[in-house]
Amino acid sequence: MTTQNLSLTHLVRPSNLDTKAPLVLMLHGYGSDENDLFSFASELPKEYIVISLKAPHQIQPFGNAWYAINFDAQQGKFSDVEQAIESRDLVKKFISEAKEAYPIDEKNITLLGFSQGTILSFALGLSHPKLFKNIIALSGYIDQNMIEAGYEKNDFSHLSVYNSHGASDQVIPVEWARKNKPFLEKLNIDINYEEYPVGHGINPQNFMSLKKWLAEHR
Repeated sequence: MTTQNLSLTHLVRPSNLDTKAPLVLMLHGYGSDENDLFSFASELPKEYIVISLKAPHQIQPFGNAWYAINFDAQQGKFSDVEQAIESRDLVKKFISEAKEAYPIDEKNITLLGFSQGTILSFALGLSHPKLFKNIIALSGYIDQNMIEAGYEKNDFSHLSVYNSHGASDQVIPVEWARKNKPFLEKLNIDINYEEYPVGHGINPQNFMSLKKWLAEHR
């Protein structure tokens, strides 16, 4: 069901647990909406509450974004970092609201992002690691400009990351994603990085692997 009574419009698949249900919180990519990743919900374990968020910025001709991506012939493509930080903080606010509205186990929250949603998930998880148990990062990269200053001092000891990317990704080059693993390992974060023979997307083998990883990190 779609709900709008919290700060972000979202879809919810309830848990089969009445209390302390683990949460998978989904952040879609640029130009998409809350319906996109929610198609995964029926394949995830029934004890999880699955919430798929709708990004706050509508773009033309359709879809939504967490922040603007500006295309300039001279400077190339660049992200609106200020808007990204606003969205990062808005998702943090939503999580506080969701804990009040739904029977969520606040010690078992997994962020699942795709593309721009992954970039934002990394920014959120590295800025506020105490809020999360896992990050599932699909087809994205780490933008240090979107992380809160002083993040290097955070305690990441409980955080685990699953990161995958298409070897033929034409939207976000795989070379960008390959920097994620060494970056996270320097912070002593447990990370599993995989590549698949696809473009900017997720194939069935990739999805089976992330499901297996999530089952091992419940």
